Amino acid sequence: MSEKVAIAFHEKMKQYDLGEGHPYRGDRFENAIIFFKSQGLFNLPSVLEIKPQPASQEDLFRVHERNYVERIFRLAKEGKPYDFETPVSEKILEAALLVTGAALDCGRLVLDGKVRRAVALGGGYHHAGRGYGGGFCLFNDIAVLIEFLRTKYGLKRFLVLDYDVHFGNGTSDIYYGDPSVLYISVHQDPRTLYPGKGFIHEVGEGAGEGFNVNVPLPPGTADGSYLYALEEVFVPLAEEFKPDVIIGNGGSDPHFADSLGDLNLSTKGFFRLSCLIRKTAERVCDSRLVLMVGSGYNPLVLPPCWYALAAGVVGLKEIAVEEQYPVPQEPPHCHRTVEKTVDELKRLLRKYWSCFGGFGINVVP
Repeated sequence: MSEKVAIAFHEKMKQYDLGEGHPYRGDRFENAIIFFKSQGLFNLPSVLEIKPQPASQEDLFRVHERNYVERIFRLAKEGKPYDFETPVSEKILEAALLVTGAALDCGRLVLDGKVRRAVALGGGYHHAGRGYGGGFCLFNDIAVLIEFLRTKYGLKRFLVLDYDVHFGNGTSDIYYGDPSVLYISVHQDPRTLYPGKGFIHEVGEGAGEGFNVNVPLPPGTADGSYLYALEEVFVPLAEEFKPDVIIGNGGSDPHFADSLGDLNLSTKGFFRLSCLIRKTAERVCDSRLVLMVGSGYNPLVLPPCWYALAAGVVGLKEIAVEEQYPVPQEPPHCHRTVEKTVDELKRLLRKYWSCFGGFGINVVP
């Protein structure tokens, strides 16, 4: 088993640029790489920089409805938007296929044993469902990766940790009835943020009941309370579920200075988050981890936050990154609210999971 960590990036990802005045601009990719290089990340002998190949339509069809994929390709050719906030063009489509291909190449390298862990830059388009897009997302690269690993490598159990500030309604919808995918989303209270879903009572349905886990956090939640929620929910569930691989997605939008969210994570908080995911993967699935790092809407804080996330996956012991703004204090009520939410969630999930004091459930063999 190689000790290397892959970081996948393609210069054409910058074509995923949704236009002047739009919060999702393509310069995020180049700016992040410039910052990574300034910190010497690519000089580390353990880091393998790879240029991904684009995903194919066959890859997309494993998840998305054929009519939907064909519609996106048609809109790209015509240069027409999918909706008012998600434009489509041939260049955007090319970038979307490269972003999705980065996830696939990362998964392939991890499962082939050529690297232990991997970071797919630009990924995590969690608002796209089987037959719909939106929220800046065209294809759900998280699900495309899962179905690729299921088909090509025979994997049985997948854990998705979605730490984006927004709830991943697309990923949740795709796997809402699927017990082979444990979907855990830690996000801002959906009463205060798009897409208005992701409440704790949304636990899945049918065979997938108990495998959809939402941890809504109050605006203002900072590092300590955020990591407390992960330690109390994500870690024990991962240890009980014993996934074949962990897939994480999210970028810098839980940062306190992000323009589209109201959580209060610091750059060091992202590093601690990433280290926690890596250490959990080491214990439960032989380090097999793919982290997709794509969101974030403040161009000043995005590069250091993406770096912090990548550095945690690489296994750095510490990072030397200064905040661009004064770090705010967490409001006094936040931790109490997070504790109450976690306690309520555990009571709700007790019937499914022994780690929360119940009898547990029969996971996929």
